[in-house]
Amino acid sequence: MDTQQPASQTYGYTLLAQDGQDSTALAEEVALAIAYNGISQAVMLVSPTDLEDFIVGFSIGSGIVASADDIYDMKLSGCGSAQQAEVEISSRAFWNLKDQRRQLAGTSGCGLCGVEAVEQALPELNVLAGAPLPPAHWLEGLRQRIGEFQPLGQHCGAVHAALFMDHQGELLLGREDIGRHNALDKLIGALIRQNIATTGGLAVVTSRCSLELIQKVLRAGIQTLVSLSSPTGLAVQWARRHNLNLIHLPQKSGSRVYSQSKA
Repeated sequence: MDTQQPASQTYGYTLLAQDGQDSTALAEEVALAIAYNGISQAVMLVSPTDLEDFIVGFSIGSGIVASADDIYDMKLSGCGSAQQAEVEISSRAFWNLKDQRRQLAGTSGCGLCGVEAVEQALPELNVLAGAPLPPAHWLEGLRQRIGEFQPLGQHCGAVHAALFMDHQGELLLGREDIGRHNALDKLIGALIRQNIATTGGLAVVTSRCSLELIQKVLRAGIQTLVSLSSPTGLAVQWARRHNLNLIHLPQKSGSRVYSQSKA
């Protein structure tokens, strides 16, 4: 893989209302084609950083594999705006993936038509064991504290971030991407690849919280999710149904607990 692909580059622009030219840094994105055991599965637009973390997190968060043990190998290749990932997974996971693909065959239009596609969008997921809510002081000044984990966002904007806070309320790591789902996938992948225990900790997302993000943290076994933007109604319903702590941290008011798990 071309490891020199930058996360941002400088672009020139002109001013609409007056004469003059200037330049600024803009976030870059690449098309990443992912294949499992030689079969193409998806093409994702991602920021060209932490791609190994993304592949692991995407594979687990999308339900393609049940755990990182099902991922045997991954190889990245390509250059510029076109990247490829060849992922080797267990026979069990590959069989399940092929079965899903067979169920979706024949659907048309938007690609989410038919009973099988709905079942894929609303899968049966395990209910979490439950965990206590984090102490309120863990979230005090959180918007200001996460800046050091958003170097790309601070530099050029246009990216989302996902962060992890451990059981002692310490921010450990963060990942950024142009896609809010991708940022969370990268975070989940980093936690798994670095063997960081999630028990008692929480994930923080800077984006709005929709159903897909709820599904990803449920599959990763993360028990508390904090979003800096509002959750959707369906996200709240799923959080409550699956025993997930879901907290919204508004910009100008106190934290709102939409779902509190029962331990």
